This record gives sequence, structure tokens and C-alpha cells, in this order.
Amino acid sequence: MEKAERWLQDTLQFRFRDAGLLGRALTHRSAAGRSNERLEFLGDAVLDFVISEAVFKLRPDAEEGDLSRLRASLVKDTALAEIAVELGIGEHLVLGSGEKKSGGHRRESILADAVEAVFGAVFLDSGVDAARDMILRVFAHRLETLPDAEDLRDPKTRLQEWLQARKLALPVYELTEVHGKDHRRRFSVTCTVTELSQSTGGESTSRRKAEQQAARDMLAILSGERP
Repeated sequence: MEKAERWLQDTLQFRFRDAGLLGRALTHRSAAGRSNERLEFLGDAVLDFVISEAVFKLRPDAEEGDLSRLRASLVKDTALAEIAVELGIGEHLVLGSGEKKSGGHRRESILADAVEAVFGAVFLDSGVDAARDMILRVFAHRLETLPDAEDLRDPKTRLQEWLQARKLALPVYELTEVHGKDHRRRFSVTCTVTELSQSTGGESTSRRKAEQQAARDMLAILSGERP
């Protein structure tokens, strides 16, 4: 655990008073001993609070729904896993033998949980100000390059609003094909705007994702971004 302590000090400029908290934050439930699940629960709440405060200050005129979308884009598992990779958390995780063999140190959910657990451990060890300082350092670039909330709205909603603003009928989504084995199914759908004689297709691992893809392509066509 000394290696992990040095990593945290070098990478995040933080030294634990209680080094045991860091060890627990990096211990997955597949390993023996106390896991990081409780710390992940706490860190999730601390992270939500700090990021909520940050986007509230950065976007003083944004409405509640836009603030929620901005926060969600920053704290979703995909974003947290990216941060874990950037920080090198994976190599310090304590995993059970089975999870280690299956590449658990690269698994998105495990990495995201570990990031939150570290934040929770810092909060317990040194309080909310220390946790806030660490979180803001880790998220500094992402907060500086915060996207427009409009860009975070899902494509189906944006397409619906685009059509309604022009008093056009809503798009029709149709499931055209499901193929592959049960655990690896692919869904194909079409999105049709009849009044404009436009149709696009989407394919993904779920019907919802396929519809979003088709809606995204339809928006690109209607806005002139693609022929």
C-alpha cells in the first residue's frame, strides 16, 4: 500500500492521515477483507455535491434541467473510468484472483467505483474542503471545457423539439431486425420523418441506443451537417 500512497501523493498532492482508508478505497468486493462499497456510496454523494456546486457557479443562468445534464455528463461511469485511467488507479486496485484474471482493473464500473471510493476516503480522512480541492483538481480541465447543455440532450428529444418547432409530425421509429445470440444481440431500427421524406437507420446493443443513433443521424441531415 506504500506504493499506492506515493502514487496518490505524487498524482493528487494528498497524504492520508489514515492510510487504511486508501487501502479500503482501492479494494474491490471480489478481494478478501473490507471492500470499497461503503466508501463508494459516500464518495458518490460528495462528488455529486462538489460538481453540482461547480456547475451552479460556472453556469449562473442555466436552468435546473440543464445543470442536471451537465452534472450527469461529468459524473457518469464512462467519465469516471476515463479519469481513473488518466490517474492510473487501475494498477493499484486490490482484486480477487478471478476478477484480476478477467481484467477487472480495466472494467469501467470497477474503475468508476474506485474513483468515487477514493473521494469518499479523502472526505472521511480530512473533511469536505480536502475532498472538494481534490475533486476540483481532478475535474479542472473538464470543468474548463464544459459543453453547452443543449449538446447533452439526447438526440430523440432534440429531434422531437426540432420537428415540433416547425409544426411537423413526430418521427416514427420502427424495429426492423434483431440478430445475434441472446447475450450479444444487435437491434436495428429506422427513424422516418414522413413529411420530409427522410429516413435513417441505427444499430446497437439495445433498441433505445439504436433509436438514439438513428435520431442523431436524422438531426445531422435536417440541420445540413450531412447529405
